[in-house]
Amino acid sequence: MNGIEKKSGFVTLVGRPNVGKSTLMNQMIGQKIAITSNKPQTTRNRIQTVYTDERGQIIFLDTPGIHKAKNKLGDYMVRTAMRTLKEVDVILWLVEPSDFIGPGDTHIGEELKKVTVPVILVINKIDMIKKEQILAVIDKYQTLYQFEEIIPVSAVKGDNMEKLITLIFCHLPYGPLFYDEDTVTDQPERQIVAEIIREKALHALNEEVPHGIAVTIESMKARKKEDIIDLEATIICEKDSHKGIIIGKKGSMLKKIGTHARFEIEKMLQSRVNLQLWVKVKKDWRDSEFLIKNFGYDKKESE
Repeated sequence: MNGIEKKSGFVTLVGRPNVGKSTLMNQMIGQKIAITSNKPQTTRNRIQTVYTDERGQIIFLDTPGIHKAKNKLGDYMVRTAMRTLKEVDVILWLVEPSDFIGPGDTHIGEELKKVTVPVILVINKIDMIKKEQILAVIDKYQTLYQFEEIIPVSAVKGDNMEKLITLIFCHLPYGPLFYDEDTVTDQPERQIVAEIIREKALHALNEEVPHGIAVTIESMKARKKEDIIDLEATIICEKDSHKGIIIGKKGSMLKKIGTHARFEIEKMLQSRVNLQLWVKVKKDWRDSEFLIKNFGYDKKESE
């Protein structure tokens, strides 16, 4: 795979929280990289993944959802998302199939008017509505922005993925590949492992706690002459009451999170994993720039 006849470029996914950006990216890449959950603030960092075929290479930047920030972590997340819009070749704006456009999408539409790159409107979750309703959604969004392309998809079921990838390639510049053919992500293994643990906690816990959790990997070592990785991780939360919820009665919740996380980590690392989980309280860490950086959210990403 070489030569100038290939196409390669950067594509970002924008949209309100919970519209399915991470699910869509995982579906296009063909494997799970970004964590998914129906809770807000699931994606915090800009995750870079790579799709390569005979046409060339698409580098996807999955950004945090654009929303009204309530603390320093939220502010960091929004700045990261907005900065990315100026650095890419194509923008995918992911929306839900509703002909009601709320303030969140109106705000995104206004921000997109500041950029000059092609914007493709991706209407997700079309498996949730009747086909004839899609036209009303398209009509409504066309009043908000002049899109280069509009495509309905189902990220969960994989409907129209190939059509979407073809549309993206149409708008990418010609040029050499940025990554080797077999590269799927630039995320370090430890970061992906931490995100898997955080995802399992998001799925298992109730409404209030997940916003205020982070995960740090204390150690990750392969045993000599054994097909097993010893992994120690800490779930950070903001309140003592949250710590009790995360641990659960006789450690039941922590065990549930650990069991689900271990299964997926083993699948990813293709090795048995001995996972030890701890829970620590760091009060108001989402408003501490030192702790935000300490938990892997690099401020330089959002400047």
